[in-house]
Amino acid sequence: MNKSNFSCWIVTEGMAGTENQCLGITDQLGITPEIKRIKLRFPWKQLTPYFRIGQKWACAENSDSVTAPWPDLIIASGRKSIAVALHIKKASKNKTLIVQVQDPRISSKHFDLVTVPQHDPTRGDNVITTTGALHRVTAEKRKTESEKFLNLYHEGLPHIAVLIGGNSKAHTVTKDGMRKLASALADLAHNHRILMTASRRTPDDCLDILKDGLTDHENVYLWDGTGDNPYFAFLEFADYIMVTEDSVSMTSEAISTGKPVYTIPLEGGAPRLNKFHELLQTQGYTRIFSEDSELEQWQYKPPHDTLTIANKIKSILEERTHKK
Repeated sequence: MNKSNFSCWIVTEGMAGTENQCLGITDQLGITPEIKRIKLRFPWKQLTPYFRIGQKWACAENSDSVTAPWPDLIIASGRKSIAVALHIKKASKNKTLIVQVQDPRISSKHFDLVTVPQHDPTRGDNVITTTGALHRVTAEKRKTESEKFLNLYHEGLPHIAVLIGGNSKAHTVTKDGMRKLASALADLAHNHRILMTASRRTPDDCLDILKDGLTDHENVYLWDGTGDNPYFAFLEFADYIMVTEDSVSMTSEAISTGKPVYTIPLEGGAPRLNKFHELLQTQGYTRIFSEDSELEQWQYKPPHDTLTIANKIKSILEERTHKK
C-alpha cells in the first residue's frame, strides 16, 4: 500500500496487545500515528462503554491529552478507549473517522467501522469480522528481520518455532505440562532445529523445566530475552510452528505465515477462547499438538486481516476527501 497522508491517533488503555493491533493497521496504511494512552476518571472508568454522558470530561489528569485539532482517523481499542473515541466523533462533527478494534460490547452503530474476530458476537453493516487478532507480522517484516539472525538457521534440518505464552485469566502453565512438552521437544530435537521463545508471563519454574530438558541439545535455541528479539526470524525460518493456546495474538500471527500451526494445550479455558481455537481447527488453520504427534504438512490460505482492514479504512478516507 502506498504511503498515505492522513493524520491518525491510536487511542488505547496502553496495553501492548491492543496497541499492537492498531499499529498493525497503521503499518499497512504507511502512516505514523500519534499514540494516546488513556486513563479515565470516575464514573467513566467503571461504567464505560455503557455510560456515555459528558464524555469530554472522562479523561483523568494523568491521561494523555486529547484536544483539537482532531485527526482524520482514530483507531481505538480497549474498553476505556471508547469514551474518548465517541467524544472525538461528536466534537469533530463526525469529520474524524472512528475505527474500533475488538468487540466494543455496545452497538456498532456508535462507530464508523468496527473490526472483531470471528469468535466475538458483534455483527452489523459496518462490522468486519476477522479470522483472529490483527497484528504487525508481514512477509516483508519476517524476511527483513530474519536476515539479522542467519546464524540461528541450520541448513538441512526442518525448523520448529515454539512460542510459549504464560498464565492468564483463562489458562495456567503447569510444571507437569512443561515436563511433557520438554520431553516431546527433546525427541523432536534429534532431527529438527527448534527455535523457542517464552513470554514475560511464563512462570520461571516452568521455564526452568524447559531449559533443563532441552539446553543440552545442540539443535535447540531458546532466546533468553537479551539482545534483539528473533521472533519474526523464528516465524520466517519455521517449517512448523507450535504455540500455547493462551494467546489469540500469537496464534493469529502464526497462521498469517501459511505454515502448519500446532496449538499446545494448557490447563483451563474460556468460552470465547475455546471457540476461537475450535474455529481455527475446523477451518484447517491449526491442529492440536500432543506428545505422540507426528508432525505433518498441510496447506491453507493464510488470512490477511490487517491489510483488509487498512484497505477499507483508506477507501473510506479517500472517498471522504473526494466529497470535500
